[in-house]
Amino acid sequence: MFKKVLIANRGEIAVRAIRACRELGLKTVAIYSDADKNSLHVELADEAICIGPANPSESYLDIPKIMAALEVSKADAVYPGYGFLSENPKFAEIVERSGVKFIGPTSEVLAKIGDKVLAKQVAKKVGLPLVPGSEEPLEFNEALKLASHIGYPVVIKAAAGGGGRGIRIIRDEKELREKFPVARKEAEISFGDGRLYLEKYVINPKHIEFQVIADEYGNVYVLGERECSIQRRHQKLIEEAPSSSVSEDMRKEIAKKVADFCRELGYTSAGTVEFLMDEEGNFYFMEMNGRIQVEHPVTEMVTGLDIVKLQLLTAMGEEIKLSQIEIKGFAIEFRINAEDPDTFTPSPGLIEKLRIPGGPGIRVDTHIYQGYSVPPYYDSLLTKLIVWGNTREEAIARGRRALEEFVIEGKNIKTNIEFHKRVLMQKEFIEGKHDITFVERMLV
Repeated sequence: MFKKVLIANRGEIAVRAIRACRELGLKTVAIYSDADKNSLHVELADEAICIGPANPSESYLDIPKIMAALEVSKADAVYPGYGFLSENPKFAEIVERSGVKFIGPTSEVLAKIGDKVLAKQVAKKVGLPLVPGSEEPLEFNEALKLASHIGYPVVIKAAAGGGGRGIRIIRDEKELREKFPVARKEAEISFGDGRLYLEKYVINPKHIEFQVIADEYGNVYVLGERECSIQRRHQKLIEEAPSSSVSEDMRKEIAKKVADFCRELGYTSAGTVEFLMDEEGNFYFMEMNGRIQVEHPVTEMVTGLDIVKLQLLTAMGEEIKLSQIEIKGFAIEFRINAEDPDTFTPSPGLIEKLRIPGGPGIRVDTHIYQGYSVPPYYDSLLTKLIVWGNTREEAIARGRRALEEFVIEGKNIKTNIEFHKRVLMQKEFIEGKHDITFVERMLV
């Protein structure tokens, strides 16, 4: 049991965590950079500690400073959220060794799933389907030989990558010769690990992920799947639950293997197992994310569960006992970012007018407010609009209505609200036939 939680993050996920803690009677400590002194999470927390300049490397990614804040505040647990240090096994280990509870999987498990090669080996052991490719990191000559064997196009990935980073699609031998050394150098710079592996590139797939919550007593619950195929450059923009493309039989089959995968890892806390699904409906394991996902609210909307609160309870050592999990209706999440709706370039600035939609089936997760100045130093996510309907058609109609109501205006600031409106008018999306290439094709 712990009583005070340090939120090692910022923005909407910090606000989300503070609210969940408060409902459980837990005190909270916000950490913030100079650029975030007026952020909502700083105001809502019971305590707040400035840990440095705006640059994330000198604040939100600075482990010694976070540990110093932990010591000063006397918090006895750390909630990492997503991004920043949330999947960093070194950070988790340092927190563990200090005698403070890391709210997430253990550092050992984080290290396993963070290594994409090791994660694939465990997935293979429990029968999760894999994309044809290498089971170990490759040197260039090995990659050349394997690509010739399984056929182009292929994809090279950083073994320590994640969140859509460290990925290169290769369409022929010439491109492999050019991009392999570049990708290795990028992986070394981005992740401190230059190892690469190679696999067959699945053409025009859907991106499907399964949400799990697991406790230390061996209980693993799979809370259904989400479809995250609306994305640009591997970054998700719209997510929905459940996927209209997944049959009930396939849902049950994959969910059982996902649970086996988590048990084999000794996984605890919330996590997400991600797959590609090809045009024939075949699933291929990609990776596991050992943290809360940005898109977790769509699962909450269709299950009625509070996943962040379940994270906190599992970290407190409680056994999670859920009755039969029932998926009700459909939910769609729109990531509303401070960026140009046509070019996707970041567009921070002062919010001078803010109107948030409401009504039945509408949820808005955000840290912004009228008069808030969006800093240019961090991820451009401003708010998440989540809509629910009894049917997917109703959810889409509700999304259109809510997006029309949503107003974020101000000095220099633009948002991608208009982009989301355009997506909801596309026949391919309305019919659920979109795949991960949809946005690139829509923008042509």
